[in-house]
Amino acid sequence: MRIRVEAGGFDLSDHRGQFLLELEGIDRPTVDLVLPSWVPGSYHIVNYVRGIERLGASRSDDHAPLPVERIDKARWRVSTQGSPSVRVGYTVHGRDLITEGVDITQTHVFLNAALSIPYVDGHQNEPIELTLHPPPGWQVITELASVGLEPPRFRAKSYDELVDSPVDIGRPLVLAVRPAGIPHRIVLCGEGGNYEAHRLEEDVGRIVGATVRLMGDSPLSSYTFFLHLSDLWDGGLEHATSCSCVLPRTLFAPEERYRRFLSLLSHEYFHLYNVKRIRPGALDPFDYTRENYTRLLWWMEGATDYFSDLVLRRADVYSPARFLEAEAKMIKEYLAQPGRRTQSLEELSFLSWVDFYQPYEETPNHSVSYYTKGLLVSMCLDLEIRARTEVRASLETVMRAIWNDYGKTGRRVGEDELLPIANRATGLDLGPFFARYVAGTDEIDFDAFARLAGLAFGPKPKPPDDETPEPGYLGIQFENADGLVRVKHVLSETPGRRAGLSAGDEIVAINGAKVTYAGFEKVLQAYPPGTRVELTVFRRGYVHPVPLTMGKPPPTAYAFSPVESPSELARRIYESWLGAKWEPRAKAEPAAKV
Repeated sequence: MRIRVEAGGFDLSDHRGQFLLELEGIDRPTVDLVLPSWVPGSYHIVNYVRGIERLGASRSDDHAPLPVERIDKARWRVSTQGSPSVRVGYTVHGRDLITEGVDITQTHVFLNAALSIPYVDGHQNEPIELTLHPPPGWQVITELASVGLEPPRFRAKSYDELVDSPVDIGRPLVLAVRPAGIPHRIVLCGEGGNYEAHRLEEDVGRIVGATVRLMGDSPLSSYTFFLHLSDLWDGGLEHATSCSCVLPRTLFAPEERYRRFLSLLSHEYFHLYNVKRIRPGALDPFDYTRENYTRLLWWMEGATDYFSDLVLRRADVYSPARFLEAEAKMIKEYLAQPGRRTQSLEELSFLSWVDFYQPYEETPNHSVSYYTKGLLVSMCLDLEIRARTEVRASLETVMRAIWNDYGKTGRRVGEDELLPIANRATGLDLGPFFARYVAGTDEIDFDAFARLAGLAFGPKPKPPDDETPEPGYLGIQFENADGLVRVKHVLSETPGRRAGLSAGDEIVAINGAKVTYAGFEKVLQAYPPGTRVELTVFRRGYVHPVPLTMGKPPPTAYAFSPVESPSELARRIYESWLGAKWEPRAKAEPAAKV
């Protein structure tokens, strides 16, 4: 079957575009068109079909109308009545500037095929030609292969490739760099932005170069970073030869915000290896109509997070101290989630469809991000391999082996293959590690793993001159509700949980004194651990007293620090891991005499 799609007739003020799907070579009485309910890389079911309007079909030769039956929410059945060629027209509404969205506005059109172009059931592996009719003076940018210029025409080898190749139409600023000799475009879409173009080019080049060096080579002939500047953060979505990121336009400064941006870019770029080409067999082929379950998402996302941080270190975007600080922050986030003791990494991966993208009040108590735990388990696994092989192998060895044996060849990773691959690549039996931390829920002794590299890990000591009183601890996560403190989550085994606080409670007073969201954390300093207090809360609109005893808060920060006398092997592990010489702890300056 020959499949062609045309998109144009954009009514920018009404946020709508006109689409025409032409099918030739039909040899069946009916044809089913299906719009996906999820997008690879974003593992939750969404009703994308809500943006499709006024779908109708006709014969191609005489334009006589053909019957169309709605089979389910995202499936249409066209009766061909013997015609070998059919035209299907419809309207797409979109004003969602998100990573997997359709956004049609006065300044910009961003199209994801999964939200705007249904596939022909049974013909997902056949080529698709896409013709675009942009507004006058607007440029079309995509990584699809170009097959014509007036109007712009492109070809996808399959529906999967079409979904994996977003299209941007507008007047963006396009920066071009050639790290590792490969053309890369940085497409900046949207008004404003506090970026420095030259620095952006340099840093993207460093990230790309470090990634290619770590993996050994690149499968790319070109790549595009789509950076959509907005007032909100929606993160990024990986594609095989591009990524789409939706970012606050002021994310490029100051330095801490800019590093967050580079971390996102590094993560999405590493996905061109891990996820897009190194892929679980359970996700092949994609079934766009339902959940696709795999126990390997922790590796696909968490290990990618870990390697993207390593890339930033190898690119000298992170110093060794900055890298360790970033990992320590992730450990703090992890330790704050009681759910880390409840579900294994494999379970977290398998159940990502349930609440990772749609968390509710109990999520922190029965779950933890497979990104965060996957990163930390990958880090510990890396240190374990370096120590047990005396630096002859590492997690990089494992990743390169998977890339060479699976990613390059198109072979998919089976649900139980990751451990055997790691064992073969390193010559170790890593079964006990996987049993404890991947398939199990054992607590991770981060200090023990850190000491393999000549480091200690623990709570960051309070500066001697810091006299801030230790606040009382309720064990809640809260949000601003029109100036009031509204409980969002109540953590297990905390004073708030034991006292019966619930999500949705609005805390309006402590010991009879009014409290507000703006000053709540400072107010808690007046009630140190062990203080008996009475909270006044509105619960479902009715006032309730909640007596409790303030608890001791968890550490505010954690840190890695050099041990006093590391072994020679520990020094070598540190230096191979972080690419820098191990340095002893700086001695404190003696206090000045008064």
